[in-house]
Amino acid sequence: MPTPHYGQPRYRAIADKLREQIESGAIPPGALLPAESLLTADFRAARGTIRKAIAVLREEGFATTEHGRGTYASPQTKNPPNETDARQRVMPADARLAALFRVEVGTTLIEQEKVIRQGEQVKAVVRTYHVDDTGQ
Repeated sequence: MPTPHYGQPRYRAIADKLREQIESGAIPPGALLPAESLLTADFRAARGTIRKAIAVLREEGFATTEHGRGTYASPQTKNPPNETDARQRVMPADARLAALFRVEVGTTLIEQEKVIRQGEQVKAVVRTYHVDDTGQ
């Protein structure tokens, strides 16, 4: 079953088709995906293209590969989208930050903090600092 390209890489179109089959239940959670050789024949694509498509599915959490056993459809849970809270503050550089930035202790820095949540769970906290060169 050839897949039309419509301006996107072939492996993406194949990954989209396989993802649709997983989401619809045509390939149920925990089921073994068809072998690469079968997928290359079905999609009339090179083995490398099929491998890239499967890699996309793994990155997105739709598939898991077990060495020597094959690739399985991963159970899908509907996770709420990531939410990000951000704040910014002006602060004096402490000894550690002053050494990193090679400035004097007390030099004005801008701290930006992002808290990334998925539902109620915190997934990451990212803090970045830069020297305040606005003269504040």
